[in-house]
Amino acid sequence: MTIRVNIVDDQAMVRAGFAALLSAQPDIDVVGEAPDGRAGVEVGRSTHPDVVLMDVRMPEMDGLAAARELLNPPPGVTHRPKVLMLTTFDVDDYVYEALRAGASGFLLKDAPPADLIAAVRVVAGGEALLAPSVTRRLIEDFAARGPSPRKERSVRLNGLTPRETEVLELVARGLSNQEIAAQLVLAEQTVKTHIGRVLAKLGLRDRAQAVVFAYESGLVTPGETV
Repeated sequence: MTIRVNIVDDQAMVRAGFAALLSAQPDIDVVGEAPDGRAGVEVGRSTHPDVVLMDVRMPEMDGLAAARELLNPPPGVTHRPKVLMLTTFDVDDYVYEALRAGASGFLLKDAPPADLIAAVRVVAGGEALLAPSVTRRLIEDFAARGPSPRKERSVRLNGLTPRETEVLELVARGLSNQEIAAQLVLAEQTVKTHIGRVLAKLGLRDRAQAVVFAYESGLVTPGETV
């Protein structure tokens, strides 16, 4: 199955470079490009990509606003692509809000070519591109913002089993599946199963949203150790 990709970035050279790299892959097809968020939304509506590579900072409409429109379309629009945010910094000011809006993760624009190709495949497969090291940086950013727990999210935690709650907490603390398996003395596949159930019960799209949910519900407090 071919992965359909749109590239939204205000730098023509970046778009051209990414397009050339991705189009050279047998399982990836670049179906659209746009120089700003507003055009990116329009192109996304017409080309129906599986994955959108979305620059964070752009004129006309920034990547955050564009991601929100693509991921929360108006009535009558059913297509929702996966959105992978592109940023120059490890934790851009907009990254946390992008994850809350439903983006599947983010990638540094100067990442090695192999990482970009792998990222597109990972996100297209329904996984979140949120490496443990990036999660930990996101946690630091969250701690600096200090939002208060949301009551309705705290109530939703009651639907999880004790083990599922434990797994969610470790995911939010930045542990990989392998690290969680080792800490809880479980098979890695069992950890994946627990994470899948957590996402289904809480109505979350992926691991990235699970991290945000855990902090907003008050399950995890920034600064605590594992």
